[in-house]
Amino acid sequence: MKAFYVFAMALSLAVAGCMPSAYSQATSTTEEAFSPIVLPALPDELDFAGERVPLEYFDVREALQRELLVTGYLHSRTFLTLLAMDRYFSIIEPILRRNGIPEDFKYLCMAESGLNPEAVSPSGAGGLWQFMPATGREYGLKVGNQVDERFHIEKSTEAACRYLKKAYEKLGSWTLAAAAYNAGENGVVRRTGIQGTDSYYDTFLPQETMRYVYRILSLKLIASDPAAYGYRYRPEDRYPRLDDCREVAVGGRDISWSEVARRYGTNYKMLRLLNPWIRAYEYDNPGNETLQVKMPGQHFRTR
Repeated sequence: MKAFYVFAMALSLAVAGCMPSAYSQATSTTEEAFSPIVLPALPDELDFAGERVPLEYFDVREALQRELLVTGYLHSRTFLTLLAMDRYFSIIEPILRRNGIPEDFKYLCMAESGLNPEAVSPSGAGGLWQFMPATGREYGLKVGNQVDERFHIEKSTEAACRYLKKAYEKLGSWTLAAAAYNAGENGVVRRTGIQGTDSYYDTFLPQETMRYVYRILSLKLIASDPAAYGYRYRPEDRYPRLDDCREVAVGGRDISWSEVARRYGTNYKMLRLLNPWIRAYEYDNPGNETLQVKMPGQHFRTR
């Protein structure tokens, strides 16, 4: 019996002696499995819509760094947004230019919806530019259960331009106009008035709004040089533009969109992809209006 205990003790010591080596090997293997988490470098200078970002202020640098970290490491959403840039910027940019709105506001659209024209927020904002129903109607969009122009890419972009131009005329700053898109024009006017400020970077705003412009800036930086922030893809990986299509006039009462699609040699799915403002299978069309509807071309689904 004594010999057994001696043997057991020796065996235990031998096993214990092996454990640190095994643990060390496992730890080493685990460490090698993780990719390094890198703090993105801030640029030496930056602007939004031609207005300088005061990066010499520590609070500005910290706020921008925070949003770069959040956006940069929100991998799937950010990657999907980058892949959609060609598809939707090709539509948005000419409308911004035509309305005298700086092109940097396309990054506001990225921040709002991730360039998803079907996006709907928990609060009910919808479309690329995330208009609330009442605001959409105020800026000339038709909002209903069957047709909702907040999801109309061109019309909602025109409405966003009207909003931003009005905010700029009142606030005198494109950066503050961007903040107003988040907090509301009156809210920004009231807070800058109380605080006696005329700069976004000097004004205390609601927490979401104090992060908002930095989120836009982070998307501008990443979208301008995706590879520098670890996003690598081939040109052919980007989503194709939706320009192989034509517009047709559709009128009459009680429109069945499935029937309309078949009439033009396509299907309801493709019709909705090109016309996300169509929100139901049918449209009563009480005003008997004529609608301009995009229809896919012959090679729409192939490259």
